[in-house]
Amino acid sequence: MPRPARFRPALSRRARLGATTVAALVAGTAVFGVGQATAEHSVPRTDKEIPNLTQVQDKIKAYYGDTVTADGEHYASPHSNYARQVRGIEAKARTYLSKALARHDRAGKKSGQAKPAIVLDMDDTTLLTYNYELQVGFHYTEESQDKYLAHTDMDPVFGMNRLVNWAHAKGAEVFFLTGRKEAQRAWSVRNLKNVGYGVPLDRRHVYLKNKENPPAYLPCGATCTTVEYKSGTRKHIESLGYDVVANFGDQYSDLSGGAGDRTFKLPNPMYYLP
Repeated sequence: MPRPARFRPALSRRARLGATTVAALVAGTAVFGVGQATAEHSVPRTDKEIPNLTQVQDKIKAYYGDTVTADGEHYASPHSNYARQVRGIEAKARTYLSKALARHDRAGKKSGQAKPAIVLDMDDTTLLTYNYELQVGFHYTEESQDKYLAHTDMDPVFGMNRLVNWAHAKGAEVFFLTGRKEAQRAWSVRNLKNVGYGVPLDRRHVYLKNKENPPAYLPCGATCTTVEYKSGTRKHIESLGYDVVANFGDQYSDLSGGAGDRTFKLPNPMYYLP
C-alpha cells in the first residue's frame, strides 16, 4: 500500500496526514479513535478551520506511543492506544473466525464445498509502516519506499502474525493482497517471513500490483482503482474454490467491493488511500 508528501495539498496516491486529517478534524471526526481520516475535500473558509500540523503529528505520535531508539529510529509501543485498539479488533476477529471456521469444518465433510480463506492487506494491516513514516516525515515516495524495503523489515502489526498463524492452523487458507508493486515482491515476502508469518508466501498466496503485466482476471487492467484491484482479486481467489470468510485492511478501499463474508478495519490515521 504505497503513499503523499508531508502534508502535501494535492490528494495523490496516498492522501496522507494533510488534507484528510484536516478534513476529518474540521468535520469533528474522532480521527485517533476511529483510526482513519475521512476523504473530505471541502476548502477551509478561514485559518481557524485548519489544525496546526505540528500538533497533528504530535497526536499521532502519542497515539502510537512513539518510542525512539539510541540511533534515532522510531517505533510504536506495544502499550500504546494504537496497540490496545488493534488487540480489541483481533479479539473480535478471533471470536468470529472460531465460529466461521468451525462451520466450514463441519460443512467440509461434504464434497464440493469451498475452502475457507482470509485475505489481508500488507501495509498497516500485517506490517507496520510507522518507523518508515517517521523516517520520511510522512512524505511517501516510491523511491524512499524502495530504499527502505530493500534493507529494512517492518515490524508486524501487533498480534497480527499470531492471529494469521492461528487462523491458518485452524484451516483457513491465507492470502496477502497489497497495493505494493510487483518489483517489491522479494522484499515483502522476506519481511513477512522474518517477522513470524508462518504461512505459505508463494505467488499463489501473495498478490502484488502488476501494472506492466496485469492479470487477465482484472478487466480494468493497469488502470484499476484500489477498490477494483482488491475486490477483483478477491473474486479471483473465490473463483479458485475459496470462500473469503474474512477480509482485513487499514483502508476502506481495502474492504469495499464485496467478495468477503466479513471485513475487519485496522486503525490508521497516518494516510488515506482511495
